Amino acid sequence: VLASEAGALEIPVENIRAKGRLEPGKMLVVNTTQGRILDDEAIKMELASVRPYRRWVAEGRVDLSGLIAERAGKELQLREELDPISPLQLREERDPRSQIKEDDRSETLHDDRALSLHARQRAFGYTADEVKMVLGPMSEAGEEPAGSMGNDTPLAVLSRRPQLLFSYFRQMFAQVTNPAIDPIREQLVMSLSMNLGPQSNLLDETAEHAQQLHIGQPVLTEQAMSALRGVTDPTLRAVTLPALFAVADGTRGLESAVNALCRAASRAVADGCGILILSDREMSADQAPIPSALAVAAVHHHLIRERLRWRVSLVAETGEAREVSHLALLVAYGASAVHPYLALETVAALARPEATGDKPHGAAAQERYVKALDKGLLKIMSKMGISTLQSYCGAQLWEAVGLSTALVDRHFVGTPSRVGGIDLDLIAEETLRRHAFAFEDASTSEEASVARLDPGGEYQYRAQGEHHNWNPMTIAKLQHATRSDSYSTFKEFSRLANHETRQQSTLRGLLAFVQRDPVPLDEVEPASAITRRFCTGAMSFGSLGKEAHETLAIAMNRLGGRSNSGEGGEDPARFGTDRNSAIKQVASARFGVTAEYLVNASELQIKIAQGAKPGEGGQLPGHKVDAVIARTRHSVPGVTLISPPPH
Repeated sequence: VLASEAGALEIPVENIRAKGRLEPGKMLVVNTTQGRILDDEAIKMELASVRPYRRWVAEGRVDLSGLIAERAGKELQLREELDPISPLQLREERDPRSQIKEDDRSETLHDDRALSLHARQRAFGYTADEVKMVLGPMSEAGEEPAGSMGNDTPLAVLSRRPQLLFSYFRQMFAQVTNPAIDPIREQLVMSLSMNLGPQSNLLDETAEHAQQLHIGQPVLTEQAMSALRGVTDPTLRAVTLPALFAVADGTRGLESAVNALCRAASRAVADGCGILILSDREMSADQAPIPSALAVAAVHHHLIRERLRWRVSLVAETGEAREVSHLALLVAYGASAVHPYLALETVAALARPEATGDKPHGAAAQERYVKALDKGLLKIMSKMGISTLQSYCGAQLWEAVGLSTALVDRHFVGTPSRVGGIDLDLIAEETLRRHAFAFEDASTSEEASVARLDPGGEYQYRAQGEHHNWNPMTIAKLQHATRSDSYSTFKEFSRLANHETRQQSTLRGLLAFVQRDPVPLDEVEPASAITRRFCTGAMSFGSLGKEAHETLAIAMNRLGGRSNSGEGGEDPARFGTDRNSAIKQVASARFGVTAEYLVNASELQIKIAQGAKPGEGGQLPGHKVDAVIARTRHSVPGVTLISPPPH
C-alpha cells in the first residue's frame, strides 16, 4: 500500500511485513515484472555495481583545486631555491598575478594592467554606490547586504543613464510547480560544483564520460584561471577568445564583433579545445568590451545551432560581473564558471590591512566576497526549487524586460520578452558611453586616470545620479502635509507623485486611458460597496513603523475594507479597537502568533510564498528590532529576524 498518509487502509497487523515512509533523498522501486520491492540501499547498490564508476572518476577526472595546490607548491619550492629576498619582494611575489610561469604570461597578464583600477571600473560601469553598498559589505561580511524592499528607479530600458545589459533581465521563480528550497537547512542536497569539458553521449556509459575538470564552485580566482589555462590534457585544453569590439567601428561594430566571436568559437571547438574562455581583459582605449551576458549567450546559442555545444564548456572572464545576479545570469545562459577579475581586484583594494600570513593583501577580502557570491547563487537557485548548479546552468530561468524581439530571438533564444525594446545598436551605444567616460581624459594627465567614479544613485538618491520616483521633493511635501495637517500641501504632494508616473520611468507611465462615453452613475456600485473590497498589502509591523501600520488599519476599518497585519504580529493593545487589522497573517517563523492574535482576526492568511522575495523569508535587520517590535514578535531586541524560506 502506497499512500500520502498512514492509516489510509485498515490492514490486519499480522499481514504487515514491513512499513515506513519515503524519506527525503530516498527511493523505492516496485518491479511488477519480477515481483520485487527494492528499497533505497538495494537500488543504489545495484546501480553502482553496473560499471566501475569510482575507478573511472579517479582515473579520468581532474580536480582544479589539486592543480592550484600543485602550482602553489612548485612556486614555493622555486622561491626557496632562490637567494634570500626582502619582505617587500616576497609580498610582490605572493601577489597572485606574479604566480605565473614566464611562458604563461602572454595569456594571463593583459593590457588591462596598464590601466588604472578606476579607469577600468568606469569602463565597466562601476558606481560609487555599488562599491560602497554592495561590494564593500560582501567583502567584509561574506554575504549580500540586506536592504529595504522596493525599487523606485526607472526600468533599464527607460533610464536616461547607460545601463548594463544585466539590468534588462529579471529572475523567474516557482510559486507552485517547484516549491522553494531552504539552502541553509537543506544544504545536504545543494551543490555549486561543476564539471568542465566535453559532454559524452548521454545514452552511453564509458570511461570517457569521466574525463572532466571538476571545480567546487563557479567563481574562479586569478590562481584558478592560471591553473585552468595550464591544464595539459588535450581534451580539456582551454582556449581564450577576446570578447571585444573596435571603438572606431562605432555602434555597428558590436554586431560584427559578436558574429566574429561566434565563428571563432566554432573554429576553436572544431580544433579540439574542451574549454572556451570568453575574455574582455584586453579592453583598451581602442577596444571596448562586448557585454559579457551577450558574449556568453551568443556563443552558447551559436554552438547549439552548429550542434557543437556538447563538445565544450564556457568560462566568462569579465570585468563587468560583480553582483550575485550578474553571475547567476551568466550561468543561466551557458557559462560553467565566471572569473570576475575586476570585482576581485576592487574588493582587494577596499580591504583594510590585516594579518594574513602567507596570503597577499586583500586575499581574505576576496575569499569573503567569493563566499557571498556562492551563498547568493544558492539562494537564487533555491527560488526555483533547483538544488545543483549543473541543473541551473543553461536553464535560462530569466525574462527580458526592454530587449527587442529580434535580439532575443537571435542571441537569447527562448527567453520571454513581453514588451520589446532596444537592439544591439543601443547596447553598443551605452557600452561606448561608459568606455568614453573611462578614457576621455586618459591622455591629459596621470591624475585624470584616478578620477572618482560615477555616483550611481541606484541605492541612495544622488543629485547627479539615477532618477527616483520618491525623491527629496515628494518626501518633503508628504512630511510637511502630515505634520501641519495641510490639505493644500497634500495636494501639492499628490501633483508631484502623479507627475512621477508621467516621467516615463515605469511601464504604467506609458499608458493612457482610452476616451469613452461615461457609464451612468445609477449603473455603478456605490463607493461604500466598492471600498468593502479594499485590502492593504501584508506589510508587517517592523517593516513599517507603528504610526504607518496603525494608520492603515484605521483607514481600512473606516472604509469597511480590511488591513493585513503582515507576518510581524500585532500589539495586543490594538485588539478590539479601530487599530485592529482584520486580516492576520501566519508565516513560517510565526512571529507574534498567539491564540489571542488568531481569535482577533476576521480572516487568517497563511503565507505559502512571499511575492516580494519568492523563495526567501522575510528579513528584519537587527538594528530595526527595538524593544517594542521584539515584544510584539516574542523575540530579543537587536537580533535579526528571518522567516525560513519554505513557507
